[in-house]
Amino acid sequence: MAEPIFTGSAVAIVTPMNQDGSLNFEEYGRLIDFQIEQGTDAIVACGTTGESATLSEEEHCKVIEYTVQKVNKRVPVIAGTGSNDTMFAAKLSVEAEKLGADAILSVTPYYNKSSQSGLINHYNYIADRIGIPMIVYNVPSRTGCNIKPETYAELCKHPMIRAAKEANGDISALVKTMSLCGDQLDIYSGEDAQAFSIVAMGGKGVISVLANVCPRETHEMMALALNGDFKASFEMQKKYLELINMLFSDVNPIPVKAAMNLCGFNCGPCRMPLAPMSEAGFNALKACLSKYGII
Repeated sequence: MAEPIFTGSAVAIVTPMNQDGSLNFEEYGRLIDFQIEQGTDAIVACGTTGESATLSEEEHCKVIEYTVQKVNKRVPVIAGTGSNDTMFAAKLSVEAEKLGADAILSVTPYYNKSSQSGLINHYNYIADRIGIPMIVYNVPSRTGCNIKPETYAELCKHPMIRAAKEANGDISALVKTMSLCGDQLDIYSGEDAQAFSIVAMGGKGVISVLANVCPRETHEMMALALNGDFKASFEMQKKYLELINMLFSDVNPIPVKAAMNLCGFNCGPCRMPLAPMSEAGFNALKACLSKYGII
């Protein structure tokens, strides 16, 4: 079995934007340095939290390129390159490799409602065209498409399909996936609230929204679990559950971007069709951050 792409906490980093919606690379560089200084183990650029769905192809590639250059090999860079168009996902994945990404994160095709055989064809088509590892991303609550354990068992036969970011919330299905795939497929939690549980089951870490706001704490929670100190890791999971839930009190990344702005970063607004939080929601988020001593 090859070495994991990363172990610990990878931040699904937000993409800072100016008030006119243009990309704010100066602030993005500040965020990257902050994350690495605080112990984050990998950077995931252009994921859901990075508003990849509203980035043009040119912007997508610019963000990946900037991330690779700014990180400068300090931690692995994982580029989100998923699409509901297999050909476009493959094109983005090839470009991400050329730009220097260490791995790609590829969400299941959304809206199309692919069959399981369609998923196998989709991912193998992409994997055949790249020479860097792929993390398959399963988040049916956003895509309407779920990867079954038996499908993972087929996918992990490809040498480039090395890991899964699992966010379907079905622990029983995950146990079956782990049983069928064994060491051929690394598992990362795609849900902050399940990060401890999945690592305790043998997962390698989390791809985290919480880490935007609490990079040091998320790294420490994962390090404790990976080192076998399950009690201490679980205590941290419980401690930060209220904040995790608050960061998902509206559609991701609306709350986490607002939280980063409250923390003193200039991350700007989300692009439409995502709308700002309600006044009540924003005040609740602000109170929660204050409760945790973050602001």
